[in-house]
Amino acid sequence: MLYLAQVRKNDFLDQHQLRLLARQEADNLWAIIPEETPILLGKGKIMSENLLVLVELSPTGDIEKLEDATNWVLHLVQSYLTIGITPEFLQHEAERAEHWRQSLTLQNQDLARRSLELEARREQIQALEESLKREKNGYSQEES
Repeated sequence: MLYLAQVRKNDFLDQHQLRLLARQEADNLWAIIPEETPILLGKGKIMSENLLVLVELSPTGDIEKLEDATNWVLHLVQSYLTIGITPEFLQHEAERAEHWRQSLTLQNQDLARRSLELEARREQIQALEESLKREKNGYSQEES
């Protein structure tokens, strides 16, 4: 699983560790990791403190891949922030989409109601036509 992490110095153990900040849930969906989750890098690995990295962990928690997150962050900035996509914008768009969905639901319910009314009227007209045919046939038979 892919994580965004920050390099920290563990003074007690005199080695660097990773503090996991977020994990990738899907292609464009990440979840913040609220609790402090350190992963020790080992005594031989020295990295700049506070450096952001992307780390891929195995199911057992071993580091499979570790890379600087600078290009990834720049890609996010270029893809979303240069065109003004902010959390407020996304919230506004989500609210608009919800209002649109509710409006479509109401329109659909109204159309379904009208369709039922039309079907009932059609049945009434058919029944009236049948009644008129019977009456007409009844008058025709009486005249004969």
